[in-house]
Amino acid sequence: GLTIDEFEAVRLADLEGLYQEEAAKKMSVSRQTFGNIIAAAHKKIADAIVNGKALKISKNQPVHKKRNLS
Repeated sequence: GLTIDEFEAVRLADLEGLYQEEAAKKMSVSRQTFGNIIAAAHKKIADAIVNGKALKISKNQPVHKKRNLS
């Protein structure tokens, strides 16, 4: 299933239409980390759609700890 971070990345990039740099700042991660998160999310979503799988959103802690990027 999708982690909370993956869910949030999809919401920011795909639903809100934010660029990766802006979305990364909102999630308090680097742009590279955001890119890794969204790529993993897209792969899981594609697998679910193409192969008719259920997609579960995890209620566990985010995979990438938030940090201050001031």
